[in-house]
Amino acid sequence: MLEIAKSIKNLENDDISDNLYHYEYNTKHLLSLIKKGIDLDDPLYLSSYRSFEGEAYENFIYEKLLRYAENNDYISKFILKGFHQNKHKAYANTLSISEKEQIVYRTKSREISEFDAMFITKKNELYFVEMTLVKSVLKLRRRLRKKKALLEIIFPNYEIKALIILNEGATGVKQFPSYCKVWFTRAFSASDVLEYITTLEKRKLLPKDKMKSEKMIEAHTLKLHPFRYYNTMSWITKTLRAHKTHVIDMNFLMNHNIQRYHDLYNKFYVGYIAVKYVKNILNISDDEYDENHRVVIALEKKYTDEIVVTYYIQTNRKKLYLYSFDDTGKLSKEKKDPYGITVTEVFHSNKLMDESYELNMGNIKTIKKLLKEKFKQDKR
Repeated sequence: MLEIAKSIKNLENDDISDNLYHYEYNTKHLLSLIKKGIDLDDPLYLSSYRSFEGEAYENFIYEKLLRYAENNDYISKFILKGFHQNKHKAYANTLSISEKEQIVYRTKSREISEFDAMFITKKNELYFVEMTLVKSVLKLRRRLRKKKALLEIIFPNYEIKALIILNEGATGVKQFPSYCKVWFTRAFSASDVLEYITTLEKRKLLPKDKMKSEKMIEAHTLKLHPFRYYNTMSWITKTLRAHKTHVIDMNFLMNHNIQRYHDLYNKFYVGYIAVKYVKNILNISDDEYDENHRVVIALEKKYTDEIVVTYYIQTNRKKLYLYSFDDTGKLSKEKKDPYGITVTEVFHSNKLMDESYELNMGNIKTIKKLLKEKFKQDKR
């Protein structure tokens, strides 16, 4: 079964050779701070060092998991990454290895999810692994839902589960869903790795110790169910608005399979309204946008499972703003990552929506009411 090995719990490194030092680390910013002589207690240094230490922890645990999988009869297949796998380009619409040698699922233009490790058991369970040094796991819990939904869609013949590996002292672990198995290791330090990186006259490393086993497989060899990210998103948008009498099809929206897609996408795009009709509620100034500019309306799924209405305004291919309200009704405006998936989604949805997708304020109020009633009903 999947019980933590003593050598993993105690972070013993005698079986991984010098492998940890063979990885490439993103230390450019950290090394520049060290060169400047920045104080080690400076928040800038601490933030950069923690990021580096998280990389080292992930690499260390991955090395330990490779050996754990090899010696555990319960595990039948283990996905290779890093220097353990043969280098391949990142394939579209399948699991593959990114340029950074991580396990990813991507569309033609964007990564959808990244996985720290992945393996399959003899009980037809597919485990994705998350390992982190953070003390509060709230953000991690939010990421799990999206990753699980994606894997359930592309691997419908497996039972999807998660293995979470944390440092002792992490809080919030009781809030993990039932499909999660949680391991704790003792406190990790990457000081020896940083010392090796910063030493000018580096010692000669032992050769890379690569795993050779029938269990070890390349990511792209896993057969998956065909899934087209944008085609599916377009189909959902069209079907949500296809009801003959209602502004949105609530039965379709709340269908179990569609809600799995909602877990993956996080938001469904259902229509648009002109800026002039929402200027007051979104606190938009007169000179901010053209009054007839489109505001894309989305149904966004919160971590609590409540579905709320949010507003997106895209001014060019890379510039996108999200307007949303918190539980107290406070408005916030957020500029989205120009290279993130949401920018591409809104651009795609905008091209899809003809005049039949135009909404008015009455439509939006009706949608909000339906969503609120459904959420209250489900909480009873």
